[in-house]
Amino acid sequence: MPFGLDLPVGAQHGAGVVVLQEGIKMLQIPLWRSYFAGCILLGIAPCTAMVLVWGYLSRGNDGLTLVMVAINSLTMLVLYGILGGFLLGVGKLPIPWQALLLSVAIYVALPLVAGYLSRKWIISVKGESWFKEKFLGVLTPVTIGALLLTLVLLFSFKGEVITTNPLTILWIAIPLFIQTIFIFALGYGAAKVLKLKYEDAAPAAMIGASNHFEVAIATSVMIFGLSSGAALATVVGVLIEVPVMLMLVGFCKRTTSWFDN
Repeated sequence: MPFGLDLPVGAQHGAGVVVLQEGIKMLQIPLWRSYFAGCILLGIAPCTAMVLVWGYLSRGNDGLTLVMVAINSLTMLVLYGILGGFLLGVGKLPIPWQALLLSVAIYVALPLVAGYLSRKWIISVKGESWFKEKFLGVLTPVTIGALLLTLVLLFSFKGEVITTNPLTILWIAIPLFIQTIFIFALGYGAAKVLKLKYEDAAPAAMIGASNHFEVAIATSVMIFGLSSGAALATVVGVLIEVPVMLMLVGFCKRTTSWFDN
């Protein structure tokens, strides 16, 4: 139930109906709207760390990619909760603002502040050369391992649903695929119109097309629950993102001649 809302059992709120589950009032929404909510939460979370990989594979400008990742993280601090609440409201879905804001604080703000402070402290103690040559060399495989562990846990929770409901997965994957291609085409086309170099155009298009799925999954689980359709939709987003983004990387490398270098 959204914060401050107290309705009797059986009452309607937006697209939901108030039900009593284990003594707690909750809003029950149609399953398709839950899928819709997961797609929204995934679509408004543009990528951060993974776009560094896509930019590198497409031979893009690493410096620009890093700056965009930093700006994107700061932008998400302000806009993710606002956009999420607005679009969920358009879809007549419950808007628990406290959960949205808590997700942004835990999964965006906290890592950003911790990363800044830890980097500043390590450089002051060990120096910048040690930080780049030693610390980052140790940290990189740890972050990759943590990401892989997250994916394994997610698919272990949803593995049975994915294997037993392939048609449902397909229906969720189709709009996510269209969304990714559309956003990429918009960014890549805008880069062409603005006469950017290819090294800048490729990562600029990919940062919008790729998704910060960790934030989307955490938010959907916090708002709708681990077994919800929203959580499943975000996991499907992870399932299709890697092959789709690799396809776009290949497309970028084949179209370098479109841009002046």
